[in-house]
Amino acid sequence: MTLTAFALNCTLKSSDAGPSSTDKLVDELLAALAEHGVSGESAVRVADLNIAPGVTSDAGVGDDWPSIRSQILAADIFILGTPIWLGHPSSFAQRVLERMDALLSETDDSGRMITFDRVALVAVVGNEDGAHLVGSQLFQGLNDVGFTIPAAGMTYWVGESMHKTDYQDLPSGSETTRTATATAARNGAHLAQLLAGSNYPTEPTS
Repeated sequence: MTLTAFALNCTLKSSDAGPSSTDKLVDELLAALAEHGVSGESAVRVADLNIAPGVTSDAGVGDDWPSIRSQILAADIFILGTPIWLGHPSSFAQRVLERMDALLSETDDSGRMITFDRVALVAVVGNEDGAHLVGSQLFQGLNDVGFTIPAAGMTYWVGESMHKTDYQDLPSGSETTRTATATAARNGAHLAQLLAGSNYPTEPTS
């Protein structure tokens, strides 16, 4: 069974602003997923889009969210990548979660949330501590709107406090991060394969 992945990069930098450490880590996660037969293109940068504020699936003319929503729902695995700013996910990551709020009221023909057969993975980078806090915030939001989180479903890198090195500045990356990336990819692909073959049960009828 062929699986697909779709990734969003919630860096605050547009593509015109240059390379992104979040891109580097998300690309590594996509490459690790490819080793398990999961296909996916490079992450889409939210900073390049007009994602209107709100909690609807379509905010009208000029809103790029409907296209992004379609790509998320077309994939078996959704990757949400974010840098850490002031100890929290980026504002773009929060905007993505807010727009996903509309998924709470959308169900399939069996009454299940339309995301129940999809897996979510998280990638976090920063030059301060806080990856676990950021991951927990993203995981809770993603789980609330129906995504399934695999065991060890996050990969991350954080540098020492107050230093100036970014993840993209490390020529050989980080062995510890590579291990976390490989584990997240392996478990995510396995779980997505299971859900693709057998979705969650429907609620019993009275």
